[in-house]
Amino acid sequence: MRVLMFNTPVPTHFTPLVPLAWALRAAGHEVLFAGQPEVVATARSAGLSGVVLGDWYHVGDMLTGGLRDGKRIIETRAPAKPEEMAAGAKVWMMHARYLLPEYLDFAREFKPDLILSDMLEYASLVVGGSLGVPVVHHRWGLDPISTGARGPARLALQGACHRLGLPGLPDPDLVLDSAPTALLAPGSEPGRPIRYVPFNGPGVYPEWLREKKPFGRRVVVSLGSRTLSLNGVPHVRDILSAFSGLSDTEAVATVEEEFREALGPMPENVRLIDPVPLHLIMESCDAVVHHGGAGTALTSTSFGLPQLVLPQLLDMFTTGQQLAAAGAAVCISDAEEQNDRSRLRAGLEAVLNEPGYARAAGDLARSMAGMPSPAEVVHDLEALARR
Repeated sequence: MRVLMFNTPVPTHFTPLVPLAWALRAAGHEVLFAGQPEVVATARSAGLSGVVLGDWYHVGDMLTGGLRDGKRIIETRAPAKPEEMAAGAKVWMMHARYLLPEYLDFAREFKPDLILSDMLEYASLVVGGSLGVPVVHHRWGLDPISTGARGPARLALQGACHRLGLPGLPDPDLVLDSAPTALLAPGSEPGRPIRYVPFNGPGVYPEWLREKKPFGRRVVVSLGSRTLSLNGVPHVRDILSAFSGLSDTEAVATVEEEFREALGPMPENVRLIDPVPLHLIMESCDAVVHHGGAGTALTSTSFGLPQLVLPQLLDMFTTGQQLAAAGAAVCISDAEEQNDRSRLRAGLEAVLNEPGYARAAGDLARSMAGMPSPAEVVHDLEALARR
């Protein structure tokens, strides 16, 4: 079977698909990623072959637009209401129109038996419909967006579909979902379960992990790749300052070297490290503080860790709220509360000291472990391609 992968040009939208791509390769199938340079590089880092289509997309430019001096995204833009969430997909509808001709030309050359993409890569649906090839969408995390965005997507891509002889934008033949049922986003249609296998990029096992813990408990603080660069230094400083005086707890924070001087002096129980694949260090941890990013949230959940979630935009709020509703997290969604060190300290102490959070997190981890593995899902994809 020849599998062609497309993806929106965001590496963290692609990494959740990597374990399924590995399973397809291990089953003897040909897998090729076709897309823009930032994701082709990620595919190569995962040992997958790729071909560059289109230019660098610079998705970060969309996040910086409209930011006021010194203000974070959450301080500049109001969180989207559930009924407004589908608007977050509009940029990907336009993106699909831009890249569709190049994607379609290449797909005609490659002649895939199956197309695999993330849930907002709408060009995959048009290409699959045009070639008569089944399309599988893989959610990258909790998904409050794609179900509600189908109607607007059909309108946005109606002309492109008609020009190719399609009556309209097809639906995906299958939607895969790694989130346990207890975390299903409101308004989101259930997908076919697939076990979440953490892949947070390649890396080297840190030497300090082989040493004895200097404190009794360890909390990893990971705010994603953009929080610090988007006026987030004071926010991260407040989070790490909340660990002051917790004599039995170590904070391990992923902070690039370029931001450390601006952070200033840290409490003695705070360890700053270079970004590292989180799945390498979470087994040694007791809790996680993060921004609601899908990969961080699902990786934390797969390890059964209680979480303090500080969302910044779009689906991050849904992720934090659903984890909190399941009893596995404290979610602080208000910008002023996120800037309040006493509120951060209270949230941190809650997930560390109140046993209900750890119990609920363990329940979610066991639920995820019982989901079908990527290798099992490959059999479904083979049957879909045969049909």
